[in-house]
Amino acid sequence: MLLAAALLASMTVCVKFASAYFHASELVFFRGLISLCFVAAFARYAGTSLRTSIPAMHFWRSIVGVTSLGAWFYAIGKLPLATAMTLNYMSSVWIAAFLVGGSLMGTLTGSGHDMRRQGPLVLAVMAGFVGVVMMLRPTIEQNQLFAGLVGLISGFFAAFAYMHVMALGRTGEPITRIVFYFALGTTVAGLLGMTVTGLSTWDWGHAMWLLPIGLLASLGQVCLTLAFSRGSTLVVANLQYAGIVFAALYGMVLFDEQLPTIGWLGMGLIIASGVASTVLRTRAVPESPAEEH
Repeated sequence: MLLAAALLASMTVCVKFASAYFHASELVFFRGLISLCFVAAFARYAGTSLRTSIPAMHFWRSIVGVTSLGAWFYAIGKLPLATAMTLNYMSSVWIAAFLVGGSLMGTLTGSGHDMRRQGPLVLAVMAGFVGVVMMLRPTIEQNQLFAGLVGLISGFFAAFAYMHVMALGRTGEPITRIVFYFALGTTVAGLLGMTVTGLSTWDWGHAMWLLPIGLLASLGQVCLTLAFSRGSTLVVANLQYAGIVFAALYGMVLFDEQLPTIGWLGMGLIIASGVASTVLRTRAVPESPAEEH
């Protein structure tokens, strides 16, 4: 998850630059197409079959994943990078809410784990998000309310996408196959979107941002899929906040941005919440099927 966070933070920087020259649908298409070619080549090299016996699961994972991706790319282009990233990183809070809701329903019906066993982990996730807000101090101006809503939607659907990834991983689907079908769905969705938005004026100097977007997204998606399909959901969701740390470092190195004291405190809170979630996971929650596999 830490490697995925670094790769996807790098991709976000490229998307921010590219969004000045391309529509969100174009970025989604080229991100998917490049990833599709990369993953297909890797699957052929590794001898991994791309045939699946559960196409419906891949279809729904693509639907929610593409919705999240398109909304995020749009928000990155319209909002300050800090605001767009914060809204997307609310996915971890949504995941915690889903799991707590499921545990609560299980407790009420007598079929779930004690809610008190999940409580500390949920608090750790919430603490991590507080750290995100402290670091990024997001603001939404009045004329950016629509883009802010789109960014919020990106985080909500990202949570559903990660839960789908976890479910696919537990069926025994290879990581390469999961990433391939998401890339396929992304390519098709981007192509359909371009029929509405049209094509931007092509310039090779601007197009240079498209290749790293696709490659970084492919590698990041492989790492992210592996993390969510094999690891504890809340721990992985918490470690995802590390992407904010990487983004802050990019800001200081590439854009000469200065991190104030509250930002450093937020970074510390993010790291502390990740460590706390790992410790709490071993004490409070039993082994999951994914981890046993």
